[in-house]
Amino acid sequence: MPDAAPHIEVLGFDCGACRKTHRLLVAAAERLGVPARIDKVSDPARIAALGALRVPGVAVNGRLVSQGGVPDARSIAAWLATSPNAGAGS
Repeated sequence: MPDAAPHIEVLGFDCGACRKTHRLLVAAAERLGVPARIDKVSDPARIAALGALRVPGVAVNGRLVSQGGVPDARSIAAWLATSPNAGAGS
């Protein structure tokens, strides 16, 4: 059975907003019980391949969903809720 956990990529170069975005995503995944794989991506080629022109960016399962700012809690929860395992750990 394939892994149903969402793969989330935080795109950026270790700026304050990029670090905050990563922290918010990790905290929300833990709070919601979503076993997401959350990676920091600083490779310019990968960032460009995802279509991000500004950082921080967020890609979920290879699709760019945010760029140029720290996402709000509602957006983060919506991205995590798309996982079939959302809430499984609660």
